[in-house]
Amino acid sequence: MKKAYVFPGQGSQFPGMGKDLYENSPLAKELFEKGNDILGFRITDTMFAGTDEELKQTKVTQPAIFLHSVILAATQADNFKPDMVAGHSLGEFSALVANKTLSFEDALVLVSKRALAMQKACEMNPSTMAAVLGLDDKKTEEICASITDEIVVAANYNCPGQLVISGSIAGVTKACELLKAAGARRALMLPVGGAFHSPLMEPARVELEAAINATHFKTPVCPVYQNVNAQPVSDPAEIQQNLIAQLTAPVRWTQTVENMTRDGATQYIEVGPGKVLQGLVKKISPGVEAGSL
Repeated sequence: MKKAYVFPGQGSQFPGMGKDLYENSPLAKELFEKGNDILGFRITDTMFAGTDEELKQTKVTQPAIFLHSVILAATQADNFKPDMVAGHSLGEFSALVANKTLSFEDALVLVSKRALAMQKACEMNPSTMAAVLGLDDKKTEEICASITDEIVVAANYNCPGQLVISGSIAGVTKACELLKAAGARRALMLPVGGAFHSPLMEPARVELEAAINATHFKTPVCPVYQNVNAQPVSDPAEIQQNLIAQLTAPVRWTQTVENMTRDGATQYIEVGPGKVLQGLVKKISPGVEAGSL
């Protein structure tokens, strides 16, 4: 029986996240305070007492979810023995701390830089994302490819029948109309401020590339299944390159879970705020066990 630990991305945040950890674990308190120091502001104030709106700012959301996930894993160190790890988008950074590829400090610095770079890219190009439900992935890809005057691409392969598209506001709006006409049950614009995992994130990718290349990546204790190719990777240089490519490439979550299950994962444990990933896992691999720490 192999254990797969999975880490959520943006969208899993909630007001009060991490407060119980901070109050009940001296180790958690120490790591949260270290996080505040590294970031240069008290993110814990927003996490524990901020509003939904305050938590939704990308520069807050990404480090907040990362801190919650990584600190939760750290408090379970005695029982935390992954055979494989994966993270959804931002969650890949949490996964890389969990399998000891990155240190807590280095990963948090990268997450903060990633959040600010993505925020900047969003402001440069007004853009958005939409969830497409009940349509074959290939059909969605074909419709996106047929729109040549705007940018719109498949961004998140979340589970069978649920794919998120990403691109310019005009491109995504046009795609939604065509997708509904082609039989999609829903094509719903998402309340996000940018086109994550699309070519419009190229300025952020370039900015993050320099920071990732300047960071030390160690040989992990177990493979990470990365978003860009859904394959198990243990080579630090390859992990690094895949992490750089991740910003403009789609998140292949469906394929990731299929491959982890193929490689023997029978128990999936979600580490972090929310329960989004365990729900997706059950839809992708109905025979496995899925829960959370």
